[in-house]
Amino acid sequence: MIGLGVILVAEILLLLKVEPVPTFFTPIAWTGYILAVDSLVFKVQGQSLIRNRSKELWFMLPLSVFVWLCFEGYNLHLKNWHYVNLPANPWIRWLGFCWSFATILPAILETTEIYSSLGLFEVPIKGFTVRKGHLFLCGGFGFLLLLFPLILSHRYAKYLVAAVWVGFPLFLDPLNHSLGKPSVIGKAEKGSLGLFFQLLAAGLTCGLFWEFWNFWARSKWVYDVPFGQGIKLFEMPLIGLLGFLPFALGEYDIYYLLAFWRRRG
Repeated sequence: MIGLGVILVAEILLLLKVEPVPTFFTPIAWTGYILAVDSLVFKVQGQSLIRNRSKELWFMLPLSVFVWLCFEGYNLHLKNWHYVNLPANPWIRWLGFCWSFATILPAILETTEIYSSLGLFEVPIKGFTVRKGHLFLCGGFGFLLLLFPLILSHRYAKYLVAAVWVGFPLFLDPLNHSLGKPSVIGKAEKGSLGLFFQLLAAGLTCGLFWEFWNFWARSKWVYDVPFGQGIKLFEMPLIGLLGFLPFALGEYDIYYLLAFWRRRG
């Protein structure tokens, strides 16, 4: 497959230190990953994002950049990570940023789709109905989690990075459900927790690849979180891997909130 070939060639050129691959290794590897997973999705279900839903893909790419810039906005206050060995030229530097950020949403959603296509992590449950009051309480709590890190001083806010990751799905999933858009709550009401666990698995899968490829890249991010620095997986404090689980849920909710043509799924 082309995607696996892109990853393999990038790995070889990285080891040989052939520029610009070491500088742009992260977005190159993730481009290969998305191509590979999309090809697998197509083989399993006969249609895929790249081959059959190109308009959706072109909407997804700039949205992915915008969404991650929101997290970067939080990081300006929390200061939980920073970037090293970036290109000196600002145009080249921002090309790398935008290319990298554009791969985030497609990677998570494509990974979720392949797990769904293969029927993995399907957990049937008895259907139920969520009351509007419960949706309001959940959404309100999520909103507070998103707000607190911004109103506290950096001295305390830097410990609340988990509130940001958890706050987005708690705030947005009830909102999506209320608007009739695809949501984890909506799937659960219909008798399945499959989407919930598929997103968690996609978040963990992508998180492991993010950290692995980032570790070897020349231009990369380094964590400054004030806890868990003793035990790491590549650059990431081990406990930080848990953040990828709600992050995937939040990315799904943000996408379907802003995907204006999508209704109840």
